[in-house]
Formats: sequence, structure tokens, C-alpha cells
Amino acid sequence: MSVTIREVASRAGVSIATVSRVFNNSDPVDEGTRERVKKAATELRYIPNVLGRSLSMRRTDSIGLLLPDLFGEFFSEVIRGCDQTAQRNHYQLLVSSSHNNRKQIETALRMMRGRVDALVIMSPHIDAETLNENLPRTLPVLLLDCRVESNGFDSLNIDNEEGAAAMTKHLLSHGHTRIAIIKGTEGNVDAAERLRGYCNAMQGAGVPPDGRLQVAGDFTEASGYEAVGALLAVSPPPTAIFASNDSMAIGALSALRDRGIQIPEQMALAGFDDVPVGSYLSPALTSVHVGINNLGIKAIETVLHAVRNKNAHHKQQIILSTSLKIRESCGCTGEH
Repeated sequence: MSVTIREVASRAGVSIATVSRVFNNSDPVDEGTRERVKKAATELRYIPNVLGRSLSMRRTDSIGLLLPDLFGEFFSEVIRGCDQTAQRNHYQLLVSSSHNNRKQIETALRMMRGRVDALVIMSPHIDAETLNENLPRTLPVLLLDCRVESNGFDSLNIDNEEGAAAMTKHLLSHGHTRIAIIKGTEGNVDAAERLRGYCNAMQGAGVPPDGRLQVAGDFTEASGYEAVGALLAVSPPPTAIFASNDSMAIGALSALRDRGIQIPEQMALAGFDDVPVGSYLSPALTSVHVGINNLGIKAIETVLHAVRNKNAHHKQQIILSTSLKIRESCGCTGEH
């Protein structure tokens, strides 16, 4: 026989209404009482009727997160920030990934519909038409690092162009003029903005553009490794490499080591994102610091604001600034 909510209330020494508030997150309950109710429910192996509760309250206590990929430290850090913040606010996170075309994205959006109270979307392929056709207008949506021509959604973006420009200027300050860039995936907005920041900084310093120093990449370690071969074939070769993300910088570091090239003595190296592992490499990786975990935290906080205001709030377009995390791979001593 199933345990009832009345039995949980009796075990915890509270009213049925209090138990209901704990599991529905409908009204504030002090933390001591909440823990006592949860302890009683665990001891009795009480399972709340989530489906029935969702139907009656029209809420699921879940937030959807759509990502282009789950591989690598960048996405794991985004998920970590999102999940910790969701749980702290008594929500669960539903994660879906690998949506690389419109059809896959539409399927994912329809699958999420009705199962979540809000949705955080990170996709280079999303557009306003797809969102409007596949989601109810009442559903709070936060676009994370997307570029959608609409002010009808909350958005949170990284200042890619300024970050790339700042890193390029830093490498220029070391006396480098032959600075190469390993570009990100073709058609990706982040990649385009980071390339633009690099180009603007080089032009601002009066350095003539050299297309041979702008090599293709796809944000993976393998593409960073391969890019080094193309760059070393250029005459004269670069003296510094700026990779458009840390994964490619790590691949480049491995390729340079395999060729016996000393970093930073013979080749300065820098990346973008500042993934946690970068500080443990040898030499430690100089990178544009994004605050990836904070990106996830801010995304959930913003979309929960929309939930609390029933999506009737003034939509926010937030740009997160970057900073430089200077370490040994660029030729500097120590971290600052």
C-alpha cells in the first residue's frame, strides 16, 4: 500500500498543508521544517504524485537546458553552474544536447514543451521563427550565447570581440607582430566575433593583415593540433598563437611539444574561455577569462526571474564582460 501525505505529516509532526508546501515549493517553509518533512518522507519511502501535482498546479519544478554538445570542460562547467543554481532554488535540470540543425532543434523544443517551467537554450542554429513556432509564448526562455534578432526573449551573451581584442593587444605588448589565430567553427557567431576582435586589434596596431596566419579550426583539440602544422609551414612563421578557445589551445600546445618547440620561448600561446584545466598545464595557459560556471549561474537566475514574473517582465539583454587570465604560456611570469 502506498504511503499517504497524511502519514508523512504525522511522522514529521506538521500539517498536511505544510508537507504539500514542501513538495510543491508553493510557499516559504523554514529550512528546519523542510528537512524534517523530507526526512520523514525518506523514512516512509513516500513518493509524491509528481504528474498529478504538475497537472493541478501547471508547473513541473524543472528547467530545460538545450546545449549544442556535452563534450569538454566548457559545457560541463556551464551545466555545473546551471544545475547547482537550479537545485538551490528547488528545481531540477533536464539537459538535452547535439542539436545541429533546425529539425533536431524543433524536435527537442517539442519534447521539452509541457515538461519544464522554463528553458535555457544555447545553440548556434536557433532563430526567432523556430522558437515562436515551437514554444508557447508564456514559457520563459533564456538564450545563452545565441544571436537571435528579437527582443522577445531574455538573452545572455559573452563579449567575445572585446575579449579577443584584449588578448591580441596583450600579445602585441610582448613585441609580437606575427600573431596567428586559430579560428572557430565556420558560421559560428562566437568564432566570428573573436576573429573580428583579433583583426581589429592587429589593424589598430598598424600590423598588415596576413591571411596565412588565420587558420581554420572547429573548437576541438584535434583542429588545434592540425592548425599548428599549417602555421609552421608559413614563412616566416608566427611567434605567437591565439586559439579561439582553450580546447584548440590545448591541441596546439601538444603539437608544439611534439615538434620540440618551446613555449613561450619560441612560441607564445593563448586561448579563450579559461577552462579550469588550463591553470594546471605546463606551462599554464594564458586565456580570456569568461567565468563559465558563472555563465550557468546567471542563466538560471535570469530565467527564474522570468518564471516568478510569469514571463510578463521586461526582457533582459545581458552582456558579460571578460578579463585576461595571464599565465606562463604567453611569456609572463606567474598568474595575475
